[in-house]
Formats: sequence, structure tokens, C-alpha cells
Amino acid sequence: MSAQALIREFFEVLNKRNLDKIHDLLDADAALYFPKTQPLIGTARILKFLNILFRQYPQLKFEIQRVIVEGNQAAVHWTNQGTNKRDLPYENEGITLMEMQDEKISFISDFFKDTEKF
Repeated sequence: MSAQALIREFFEVLNKRNLDKIHDLLDADAALYFPKTQPLIGTARILKFLNILFRQYPQLKFEIQRVIVEGNQAAVHWTNQGTNKRDLPYENEGITLMEMQDEKISFISDFFKDTEKF
């Protein structure tokens, strides 16, 4: 699978909240760097974090604006919108840096325009 296809599939299954499929796309030692959190290393910790995120934001959809791929690294510009658990509207924009290894995602680092909303 190409890096472009892997990235698009990751965001598609993220929007569907399919943790089993996200697990399949991640390297066992994958690292997630998310604003205002400690680094999350390993699929179990990443999936636990995503489960918490999904509870905090029962509706949240990402739309990829552009993807820049160079070798096994990529920058993904996205927008998102949804509602939080208090049913208040939420939207943001950001960049996710990703690295792939052996057709799995091994590194994810998120940067938001507005971290105060999170």
C-alpha cells in the first residue's frame, strides 16, 4: 500500500471510529504525540487515548485538505468539525506529521491551529 493510500485509509477509519482497523494500520511500537499530553508509545496506549477522545467528542469528522508525501514521511493538512460531549460545536484545523514503516504507521504528531478548544 502506498503512503498516500495508508494515510487516507487511516483518516477514513478514524472517522468511522473503527479501533480494530486503526490497530491494524499501526506499527506495534507506534508513537503518538498529541498536544497537551505525554507521548503515547505502542498501539494499546494509542487506542486507549483514541477511545477517550471519541467519548469527549461523540461527533468528530476529519476532512483531508492536502497530503504531502516524501519517502516514508508525510504531512497531512486537515480540518475537522463535530460536537463535544456537552453537544457544543467544535471545529479546528491542523497538520499531522506521519511516518510509515513496512506499510504501517509508526509515528504520528499532531499540531492544531487552536489548542485552547481541546
